[in-house]
Parts: sequence; structure tokens; C-alpha cells
Amino acid sequence: MGNQGKEGIEKLEYFAPKTLSEALILKGKWKAVGTFIAGGTNVIPDMRAKGLRPEVLIDLSHLKNLSYIKEEKKKIRIGSLTRISELASSKVIQKCAPILSQAAYQLGNPLVRNRATIGGNLADASPAADTAVPLLVLEAVVVAESDGRKRRQIPIDQFFTGQNRTALRRGEMIKEIIFPKPNSNAKMGYSKLGLRNAMAVSVVSVAILIDMDGNRCRKARIGLGAVAPTPMRANRIEEILTGREITKGLIEDCSIEVMKEISPITDIRATEDYRRQMTSILLRRVIEQVTS
Repeated sequence: MGNQGKEGIEKLEYFAPKTLSEALILKGKWKAVGTFIAGGTNVIPDMRAKGLRPEVLIDLSHLKNLSYIKEEKKKIRIGSLTRISELASSKVIQKCAPILSQAAYQLGNPLVRNRATIGGNLADASPAADTAVPLLVLEAVVVAESDGRKRRQIPIDQFFTGQNRTALRRGEMIKEIIFPKPNSNAKMGYSKLGLRNAMAVSVVSVAILIDMDGNRCRKARIGLGAVAPTPMRANRIEEILTGREITKGLIEDCSIEVMKEISPITDIRATEDYRRQMTSILLRRVIEQVTS
């Protein structure tokens, strides 16, 4: 296939492997000049904007065995080609990890959700990646695989290495995402602030999961999006909450302290100061919501 532009015709080879093994062999062969594509909701816009210029497209959409949501005794497994719309509507996700379902439902519009995949959303490594924030608090693991069936597990808090950069090696692709089932007494909440349009990219997003022992926080996990070069865990806030009774004063301390922990930027969607203020407000609201 080809692309006609002002500078002439750019040749672009296209492959549609039928198996994971075939896809990995192709990626191993083409390495940096080969790009995986599934839903295309990130790759195609990047190509149009000339930010991405692959010589080879490896279409993963025919690998149906990588689209699944499996509930096991102690964990949930999600195939990398699972559509965002499936995450939003899954009874398993709604029951075990409602914050992931909520985040999926707020990603783009119905057309985007019906095409975009969880693997693609993570591999794009946007600081505002919607599914990354709840997966951080769920302490998920990204399973990467390469040619020769070499497989490794990457904790998601180590997966994002910079803006639009991940720990994936050349020749690797995301096979699945795994996270442990939260405890039955865990309380969780999610909130996203975006611009007023159907394709809203997060200005700020917050996910919280708290394990409670009575009125006391036994363990806290807090994920933040669009306020640093990568989706991040708010480790300092987790330390403040852990082992303490959740009071209005403690929540206020957290809402102040979080502004020191983040490193937002000013862009076309919001100023740095606005992001700091809204992170503080959303964090306070979500903690109050899950502990009330």
C-alpha cells in the first residue's frame, strides 16, 4: 500500500498475521521500522500528523485469541486486544474493578471505544492514558512477549519510562494485563476532568483504592494522570494515609501535599497551576467519596 504526499509516494508495507507467533516474527524481522496497529486510534492520527512514519504496519486485529477478560480465583486477566468498550461493559470488571470500567467508559466517544484496545492505550504511553491510572492502583502487571516465546512481566509502575515511552524492548508486544482481585473490603473511586467535547483527553484524572480496617486505612493506592511525564502513583499521599484514621483534617493535608508531588505542564488543554489546583480538588473529592 502507498501514501501520496507532496514529497512523492512513501512506500508502506502491510502485514495481517493470523497468529501471535507470526506477528512476533514479523516484529523481530522489522524491529524499529515495523509498527503494530490494532484499533488504529493512536497510530493513524500520528501517521497523519507525520509524527510516526513506519515502513511496515503489522495489523494485530486478526488475533482474536488476544481479546478476552478472564476471572480467575485470585486475579483478572485481560488480553491486549480487548476493546475499551468491552472493558466498560464487562460484568467482571464492573464487579471486581469498577474504576477500570469507569475509566474505559470515559475514554473518547463510542466509535473510539469500539476500536481502541487496552494494549494500544498502554503502549501509546500518553501521560493522560485513561486505563493506566486505574491499573496503577490495581497494581497490574503488563505481560510482554517477543519472538521465540520469550515472555516477561513488567509491573505497571515500571512500564512507563517517559512521555510516549515504555519499558517494551524492540520486538516485544503486550500480550495481556494481569491484576490481583481487590479485597472485598477495598473501597475505590475514579474521577476525570476533561474538556467539554466527545473526544476529551484528561486534564487531570485520579483513581484511588483503599483497603480499610474499620475507620483506619490499612493500605492506600493512588494513581494520577496528565500531571507528570507519565501516569504516576502518588507515593507520598499513600504514605500519609496508610495506618491512619481518615479524617477531614487528614484529607485536607493530602489535598495540599499532592500539589507538591506532581509536575504538570501548561499545554493547550490547561495551565500548570490549573492542573495543580484541580488535582487537589479531585483527590479530596474521591477520598471523601470512598470513605464516607
